[in-house]
Amino acid sequence: MSRKLFGTDGVRGRANQWPMTADLALKLGAAAGRYFRRDGSSAHRVVIGKDTRLSGYMLENALTAGLTSTGMNVLLLGPVPTPAVGYLTRSMRADLGVMISASHNPHQDNGIKFFGPDGFKLSDAAEAEIEAMVEGEITPAKPENIGRAKRIEDGRGRYQEFVKTSFPNGLRLDGLKVVIDCANGAAYRAAPEVLWELGAEVIPVGVAPNGTNINDRCGSTHPETAAEAVVTHGAHVGISLDGDADRVMILDETGRVADGDQIMALLAARWADEGRLTGGALVATVMSNLGLERFLNARDLRLERTAVGDRYVVERMRAGGFNLGGEQSGHIVMTDYATTGDGLIAGLQFLAEMVRTGQPASTLTRSFDTVPQLLKNVRFPEGIRPLDVDSVQRVIAANEARILGKGRILIRKSGTEPLIRVMAESEDEALLAAVVDDIVSAVEAAV
Repeated sequence: MSRKLFGTDGVRGRANQWPMTADLALKLGAAAGRYFRRDGSSAHRVVIGKDTRLSGYMLENALTAGLTSTGMNVLLLGPVPTPAVGYLTRSMRADLGVMISASHNPHQDNGIKFFGPDGFKLSDAAEAEIEAMVEGEITPAKPENIGRAKRIEDGRGRYQEFVKTSFPNGLRLDGLKVVIDCANGAAYRAAPEVLWELGAEVIPVGVAPNGTNINDRCGSTHPETAAEAVVTHGAHVGISLDGDADRVMILDETGRVADGDQIMALLAARWADEGRLTGGALVATVMSNLGLERFLNARDLRLERTAVGDRYVVERMRAGGFNLGGEQSGHIVMTDYATTGDGLIAGLQFLAEMVRTGQPASTLTRSFDTVPQLLKNVRFPEGIRPLDVDSVQRVIAANEARILGKGRILIRKSGTEPLIRVMAESEDEALLAAVVDDIVSAVEAAV
């Protein structure tokens, strides 16, 4: 069943423009409510979390109206990280979890992500069924069966206590000065409080959300802000989250950035040494660096690659029984702890290694030498499919032949933004730049 509304991470778009309108959110809520109430019973509930975007109020109210109209009881969590919704959906025995967030996107965008009763994101098939229901007639509940809405005041606190259980017993962060950049997003209170409760000296950044400054020159997509704070304050390490706190970047004591590949390499090696890495493999996407694959192979471990998107990483992990995976962009999925990427838990795992080994962040963030990789994005307008243009296809084919045996090219349409992402990888950096620039020029000409 095809999907038009749902992308690789729920429904996403510009706020107050289709599909991120109050009208569509109401219909989507009603469809999701009917999908999860097909047995007609009344004991159904849904938890809704959001990040700090101004449009979150509008979408929260619209979703609540749609869900209650089909008899779902709604529990409103307020601003909490995306992984908190996954956790609380299971913990509160809800049938459905909803997160209102566009993750790392600017404040003008927003999105709606759904979680099933097991705390995992819905499958493509389930999303397709809900989308089909949006386009049809949705039977409302009888007047006496309309759902209720209730605000949950301690949802963030419950999540914080859960997160601390992922930190090894007997360890504390005493003596560590930690910069935490919350991107003016969903973790702006949870992350600094957890670090402080575990004993760290906390330097908070990006903790003054105003509805429009989420991800604005801060967070995991702009790690230079946290890097500057690390150097200025003489911190031992920096943790940079994105707007909904399911991604993380680590900054060492010099301000140098380590992406998800380096974090996964560290954890995979450690877990393998402890006999904790199930299946002897790490699951990552086609974007992960060749250096990571070489690092794992040298330790008789495998890299299982998937399509881009943390949902596909999680699906492969569940199918293969693996417990560690993620993306170069900073989604780190540890199913021993969480059902989705959790930037705060990943950050705590890194801090635990600093405490356990006594090594500086600069050492722990350099597990392998990266193969040079270049990524450029081309934005395109609605209604255009630049990768289908003959001239673009010819240029791509020519450059694939040009780099054959010396590297690889990966070109894809973003699942969350109107962007064509052009990435290549090669130890011949001159060839790398030439190949990417040639393809980018062809795509730009097409749009």
